[in-house]
Amino acid sequence: MIGKKKKKKVEEVLTVSRSDRRLLSNVPDPEKIRSISDRRGVKESTAASVNEADPEYLDKLRLLSLRYVANFPVLVYTRRSQKKDAIKGKAIDISSTGILVEFGPASEERLRLGQVVSIHCSIPPGTMPEGFESSVQMDGKVVRAFSDEEDGQVKWLVAFEFAKPLTEYFQKKRWGYAIYTSSALLLVASLFIMLMRAESIIYFKYNILLYLYSLIAAAFLLTRYFFGALYRDVPVNHDFTPGVSIIIPCFNEEQWIHRTILSCVNQNYPIDKVEVIVVDDRSTDRSVEQIEKVISLIHSEAERFMTKERVRMFVLPENGGKRVALVKGVEMAKHDLVVFVDSDSFLEPTAIRHLVQPFQDPKMGGVAGRTDVENKFTNAITKLQTVRYYIAFRIMKAAEAWFDSVTCLSGPLSCYRKDLVMQHSEAWLTQKFLGQPATFGDDRSMTNFILKTHRTSYQDAAICSTIVPSDMSVFLKQQMRWKRSWLRESLRASMFIWKKEPFMALFFYIGLIVPIAAPVIVLYNLVYVPIVHRVFPGTFLMGLFLMALLMSLAHLLYRRSKLWVFGLVFCIFYEFVLLWQMPVAWVTFWKSTWGTRETPQDIEARQRKEARKQRKKKGMGLPF
Repeated sequence: MIGKKKKKKVEEVLTVSRSDRRLLSNVPDPEKIRSISDRRGVKESTAASVNEADPEYLDKLRLLSLRYVANFPVLVYTRRSQKKDAIKGKAIDISSTGILVEFGPASEERLRLGQVVSIHCSIPPGTMPEGFESSVQMDGKVVRAFSDEEDGQVKWLVAFEFAKPLTEYFQKKRWGYAIYTSSALLLVASLFIMLMRAESIIYFKYNILLYLYSLIAAAFLLTRYFFGALYRDVPVNHDFTPGVSIIIPCFNEEQWIHRTILSCVNQNYPIDKVEVIVVDDRSTDRSVEQIEKVISLIHSEAERFMTKERVRMFVLPENGGKRVALVKGVEMAKHDLVVFVDSDSFLEPTAIRHLVQPFQDPKMGGVAGRTDVENKFTNAITKLQTVRYYIAFRIMKAAEAWFDSVTCLSGPLSCYRKDLVMQHSEAWLTQKFLGQPATFGDDRSMTNFILKTHRTSYQDAAICSTIVPSDMSVFLKQQMRWKRSWLRESLRASMFIWKKEPFMALFFYIGLIVPIAAPVIVLYNLVYVPIVHRVFPGTFLMGLFLMALLMSLAHLLYRRSKLWVFGLVFCIFYEFVLLWQMPVAWVTFWKSTWGTRETPQDIEARQRKEARKQRKKKGMGLPF
């Protein structure tokens, strides 16, 4: 018997930055040995005049100074050379301010310190952050040249400083056009949608339910984009630095957990105000070993940052699920604010400083940060999710934040008041729905507990990135799990959301009805109308296209990335694939299995399935 062919694992494409000489390069140095601004891309005069606690300055500084591992061809032309005399090289690393290139030995005589040359290259997707994937033709100056030996071969390396940072270069070359074009097209698409909905009013008497749905869906979507555009972060108050305990629940995450921990410790935040607690939920892989290894490294190499007092781990005595791990971390926390971070998510250095700002309001109970896709350039599946994630946070959550009523403080990065989490911990741990334990949707569930009595918000500048599914089967299981939890928790929220701001309540109930009714509407327009009435659904398809265009253009406007086109692709994929998970969720939202990890419920479900198979086999073998 031939066994099943093992499925080839997808190799993730990640943007890899060169490691800093300092393990915790963004943590404020208590001994003032080295300042944060002491790095590439910053002039001394500028660095001396700026407050290093300013997150906007630090974000700009980091974008200029970060060097990314590269491997793509580069052509260098000297002032006197012709096109055919180009010096060919290979990029080793690149930053917004310069590039390091490897040349052959013969190039040593043609390039000298201080020489100005013309650099031509094309930055491949995934080499630098989203939006930098483009061609470059710019002058550069030789600032360093040296040789290096590897495997017995001598390499000639030359460092060039760009005439202007790539951020400024792309702003004039491509980003500026993207902003103007997307803004104009967004306006046109919005006006066109409103005109089409005016047509719906004309035909209203022919099918009240259909055209009413059409009007409501369009109004719902357009208002979300409107309020999302109006949204602004709570500004950073440099004097507001409350104590924060970061909780990282971990289960079988050996591949990413070390990076998650380092990103949480490496925060530009007062070291006496932040601690990191890793809680392992009895992982069956090498996660515990990886956690111990990275914490030991942090303790030994960064002791002067008080890491022994504020970075620790705990292994649960038995597998209890993500909620049990989070509650245990909260019980261990010594600060008044607790931040939940998924074990495959990575925080930007200023994430915590931005995330805590809304808590200046005593009625603020929880705040979500923005989650970007880390492995965005792996394949088409991750590219689809990249656009979807950005719009879900920057537009949808931002619109809810306008009313201080964000309905899901997402798992990758969210912050709560510790006393509120402890107040609801017992109900959260024992939550059941239709007799089944609620094992997933923990972020939506806790948000409902908080939102019932407090405000919830969103900070767009509090950024983390996460690893999303790059395998279609895993992605579909994740989406089904999310739809079940969305339906379950939306029904819970509908019992109290009417007490909130009236427009937000209306917003919520429409947002509940529209997705549930969508499969019926799509079937009616794409199947019933063409078959029964012999009418091509052109108007309906045009409406879908315009809705998809809004998503894509909003992504282009804010991200200035070539991935914007995947917003259109995602909407097509949603209509023909993901939408039909909703009817399944209607009749299975009581299920408690994850489908993508070995929770006790998954193990129990698999054992029941195997038992049924065994009974079936035995039954088939019985004599008649």
